Amino acid sequence: MAEQFYDAPSGNDYKKYISNFKKIFILVAGVILVIALAFGSFFTIKEQEQAVVITFGIPKRVSDAGLHLKIPFIQQVRKVDTTIKGFSIGYDSETQEKIEEESMMITSDFNFVNVDFFVEYKVSDPVKALYSSEEPVTILKSIAMSSIRSTVGSYDVDSVITTGKNEIQSAIKESILTKLAAQDIGIQLVNISIQDSEPPTEEVMEAFKAVETAKQGKETALNNANKYRNEKLPSAAAQVDKILQEAESTKAQRINEAEAEVARFNEMYEEYSKYPLITKQRMFYETMEDVLPSLKVIIDSGDSGVQKLMPLDSLVEINNSTDTATTPQGGED
Repeated sequence: MAEQFYDAPSGNDYKKYISNFKKIFILVAGVILVIALAFGSFFTIKEQEQAVVITFGIPKRVSDAGLHLKIPFIQQVRKVDTTIKGFSIGYDSETQEKIEEESMMITSDFNFVNVDFFVEYKVSDPVKALYSSEEPVTILKSIAMSSIRSTVGSYDVDSVITTGKNEIQSAIKESILTKLAAQDIGIQLVNISIQDSEPPTEEVMEAFKAVETAKQGKETALNNANKYRNEKLPSAAAQVDKILQEAESTKAQRINEAEAEVARFNEMYEEYSKYPLITKQRMFYETMEDVLPSLKVIIDSGDSGVQKLMPLDSLVEINNSTDTATTPQGGED
């Protein structure tokens, strides 16, 4: 069996091996360090995000969306979501189960009511949202619940359940905004809305539903009445215009007739003042013709034996006697 012999490495070869190993280690460590520095010098911010750059525990700047630089191992970056978020008050938004200790409230007329709200908010100042308080959302919820209870307590139960929801929402929002400005925690209220409001018992709930139904019926009746009024007013106005026009026409006709009668009378008076006896007789004959249509006036040429005015002479005498009897003593005919 053949024997193999190996030469043991000399001291110089061992030192050379150690030196090469150190070089390779330093090279690899340098590459790793360069890669770490390269990747640690950049950070990316997405849309609807902001980043707070912290140097030795002190916030230095706020960066918006995009690619940014930082000093590796010295500066840290804390990202903040600036999208609109929300939380519920009075119920669990996931299970939709009611939370009585949050929803139960008392109104100004000492009635109990369950009211559910949904609050929407967003980060307005990333630095203050990170460093002003540990739980800014919890503070916002506490402020919201305080404002809700104080505002609901100033309205009666009918307003809370039916007619005053919009006004209550506006009052609560103003109260929260004022308190948030005083706290200055970097959170901005976007909106707060009433999700549901109802009495705590079924009997009371049914009573309020009946009240709401009656109010809706009232609104329907008012709308129908207004519709009927709007339909009838134009025709009534047209009828009024027609009556007024007819009245004006009748008025003008009567005035014209009266003026014609006055003119005729004036003409007759002028003739009477010129020839009073003839005019008087003519008026008598015309009146008699109107009263007695069969009465005939015969005018003779003067040669015949027929009387000239028959039988009007006797009527004229009667008329003259009547005039004499009715004329005051000492008066003129």
